Amino acid sequence: MANINVAFGLKPINTAGSTPATQGTNTYFIGSSASAIFQGSMVKADNGGSIVICSATGDTEAPVGVFAGCEYVSSSTGKKVFSNFWPGSGADTNFDIIGFVYDNPMQRFIICSDATLTNEATARAAIFENSQFNSGASGSTTTGISSAQLDVATLDSSNASLPLKIVGIMDDIENADYTAAGIPMIVMLNNHALLQSDSEAAIS
Repeated sequence: MANINVAFGLKPINTAGSTPATQGTNTYFIGSSASAIFQGSMVKADNGGSIVICSATGDTEAPVGVFAGCEYVSSSTGKKVFSNFWPGSGADTNFDIIGFVYDNPMQRFIICSDATLTNEATARAAIFENSQFNSGASGSTTTGISSAQLDVATLDSSNASLPLKIVGIMDDIENADYTAAGIPMIVMLNNHALLQSDSEAAIS
């Protein structure tokens, strides 16, 4: 039976070494000229004290964390908006645009695979390997949810410049068909900006 998972980006579940409780978010500024940022997308620092969405693959980037939502003042209504995505426009630049980010470097996330992992043995063999995103910078402007998935074709055992480190497989009977896309993989973020020195962090 095919899996029911669809693309949803990164969903926080717990932290490494912790009880099964998701850690909270911290706030960061979003630049008024930033392009759309979707809930579940990986974000990075720009060179102006703000966060922006990472690239479609996330390769070689130093993430601050994963976007949870934002608040801003609508230029059309003059009212504060709480949203699970930043639309990339429609805000009054006289007010701060605040993004909420899961920024704990030890945070673990669920992301679904974009293709078959062949069988359970092959999927287990992928644990501790690295991967890029498929469609990491895209999402739905209707739901505000990221369309990012784990790119199975880029699995690599040694290239830590890739953004995702696989650390497990979520036990989910509705998404356990290894011959189909949608297997819920447990991942952490490689190259986290909050663990790097200033000379190491990739600010763009």
